[in-house]
Amino acid sequence: MNPDWRQTRHIEVDVGAQWLLLRNGATELARYPISTALNGPGQAMGSECTPLGWHRVRLKIGAGCPIDTVFVARRPTGEIWMPALAQRCPDRDWILSRILWLSGCESGHNRGGRCDSLRRFIYIHGTPDCEPMGEPRSHGCIRMRSADVIDLFDRVERGTPVLIRQGEAGESAC
Repeated sequence: MNPDWRQTRHIEVDVGAQWLLLRNGATELARYPISTALNGPGQAMGSECTPLGWHRVRLKIGAGCPIDTVFVARRPTGEIWMPALAQRCPDRDWILSRILWLSGCESGHNRGGRCDSLRRFIYIHGTPDCEPMGEPRSHGCIRMRSADVIDLFDRVERGTPVLIRQGEAGESAC
């Protein structure tokens, strides 16, 4: 990571506090409640944990899609999430509205081998508004309300730095 990352627009995810902050340098631009992994933080493939450390937004998926568009394998299904759809498909892990697909920046920690965030399909994505925020419940991704993820999506670019941390920000290198 460029040593001046704190001077640029970036995302900070605090898995302990269950908040996502959008910052421009030290200035907080937005704060959103989130839901990270039920299994806590962790790097390993198949762990269903939220990976810590430095990432970048690799891809932005869903521009222009209606709110609550349902995605499967990063593709819109043609469905719009509604309670009736949820009742018909109670076991689906809903990925809605927008996807920010993350790529790890730290070799051996969240990039490469059995800890690669990109190959683990770690996203920041929308979830139904009936799902609670502020408590860990995901399968490893960072869930947000649909309106919030659309707002964030519209405010960041591909390549935006993302720090996922449990407490205070570390100084890992990318």
